[in-house]
Amino acid sequence: MNADTDKMKKSVKAFSLVLLLSISAAAQSSLDDQVKPIVASFKGKVSLFAKNLDTGETYSLNADERVRTASTIKIAVMIEAFARVAEGKAKWSDDLVLTKEKKVSGSGILGELSDGLHLTLRDAINLMMILSDNTATNLVLDVLTTDAVNARMESLGFKQIKINRKIGSGGESAAGKDPENKKFGLGVATPREMVLVMEKLERGEIISAAASKEMINLMKREQGRNAIGRSLPDVAMASKYGALDRLRSAIGILYTKKGRIAMAISCDDMPEVMWSVDNPAYLLMSKLSEVLVEGLRSR
Repeated sequence: MNADTDKMKKSVKAFSLVLLLSISAAAQSSLDDQVKPIVASFKGKVSLFAKNLDTGETYSLNADERVRTASTIKIAVMIEAFARVAEGKAKWSDDLVLTKEKKVSGSGILGELSDGLHLTLRDAINLMMILSDNTATNLVLDVLTTDAVNARMESLGFKQIKINRKIGSGGESAAGKDPENKKFGLGVATPREMVLVMEKLERGEIISAAASKEMINLMKREQGRNAIGRSLPDVAMASKYGALDRLRSAIGILYTKKGRIAMAISCDDMPEVMWSVDNPAYLLMSKLSEVLVEGLRSR
């Protein structure tokens, strides 16, 4: 009886796998017809991966291409900070001091504040994720180190996600010294692995269920909605954006009524540098997120 039951369970599992693969193949083919013409009209290189976390359906386009991350690598920094606190190796109340020498340009607010300002580690993490504050990120990396961030990603099974250095310069990781990684600047990843990070966070599988939920909630508070989900203001979203010269990147989960749709989209090699909310890459990602939400929704 037990042998028969075991055989039946294996048969059901095999059938479910075949069914899922068939559904995913159908979704890929259908979405190809919509996504590829949109991407073809864009001047630049597009890589993306999306997954309905409720059905398992996926869509990929150059999903395993290694891409520049810009600020989306801050998700990995956040995870290492939460892990350190969970392990008792750091405290959220740990004191960080802002100095003139530690200020860097780009996104954020700390560059405008007074030297000598004291922040907690948690303050800096919040600024890093909600405002994408570059100075806050470096203050955090001074505590964590870039090598520790990469070691954490490796331990979690993410082999392609690497931070190469601090923002601006300094703090170069072992991975960042590799000429193959150096050309990616701040960090490198693949769209597929970044979606898998978001999936594990959403499922409560990174550090602990409580820590994962706290990180997702933090990402739900990111300010600015210029790319994915831009035209879907009533849909809740956990996200992280990145912008650098000719690159725009966006990662997130859209909590639609038809399923939780996780996606990572990278748009690089644009012919012009345009610092505007109407950057062509932002508009492209907005349109792609609409198509992906509709194409991967639960039936």
